[in-house]
Amino acid sequence: MKLMRILHKTEYCYRQPVKFGPHRALMRPREGHDLHIARARVSISPRATIRWLRDTYDNSIAIVTFDEQSDRLSISSEVDVELHYENPVEWPIAPFAQSFPFQYPPEEHVDLMAYRLPSYPYDGSILMNWLHELYRPGQVIGTFDLLGKLNNHIFRSLKYAHREAPGVQLPNETLQRGSGSCRDFAVLMMEAARYWGLGARFVTGYIQLAEGQHGATHAWTEIYLPGAGWRGFDPTNNKLVGSEHISVAVAREQEKASPLSGSWEGPADAFDQLKVSVQVIPAPP
Repeated sequence: MKLMRILHKTEYCYRQPVKFGPHRALMRPREGHDLHIARARVSISPRATIRWLRDTYDNSIAIVTFDEQSDRLSISSEVDVELHYENPVEWPIAPFAQSFPFQYPPEEHVDLMAYRLPSYPYDGSILMNWLHELYRPGQVIGTFDLLGKLNNHIFRSLKYAHREAPGVQLPNETLQRGSGSCRDFAVLMMEAARYWGLGARFVTGYIQLAEGQHGATHAWTEIYLPGAGWRGFDPTNNKLVGSEHISVAVAREQEKASPLSGSWEGPADAFDQLKVSVQVIPAPP
């Protein structure tokens, strides 16, 4: 077991007081057999009411309703998590799915259908040409080897670029520019896996940084492998998702896994700046 502390503060600054509409915040990691929340604290300014719910992906969502106007919106969370994670190299893929291509069994096919449909179908031809370097129809290759090659290929052939702009690049934009953020790489890998007929989804969360890695607030891809379940691949850092990754939300498309979204009312030039601070550190015992 590993005990980690996540300190995350988001602050929007305005040149004058504005009115805030309801905001949707993803602050609470996804709990399960591999992650337990030991302690959690949230601080919000200006004064607000929080209502929690589970969305269609079973993510924990905070609906924040503000009681007053302000020239600053600040949301701070401090969470201690216990991580119980098995060795990702030892994922027990079902024998029939250890070689690609394979077919999902009927009992899983219906549930996975939405995760196999492309989000960007018009990028299919560009993706096809790019993926021919890794796999061509008619080949038989180890499933784990194929996904490892894809993870590595994104890492090796594209350059990481920090982007503060909201949203993601289309897969064809990432390939044409030769660069992207962790969100862009996660979407590219998700779409590539779907092109091969695999179930894939977008994941947002945190990563404990090591030297030469990119992230903190981070994004990666999960692919459904029979026998092993949803398993994570981090093409930004060329890693299998392990105990340094902390998942907060999953979704078919990245827009539904945005850490914070909402609205405000005021003059068009009222917005000044956005400040985000994230630390993922060992928690004291």
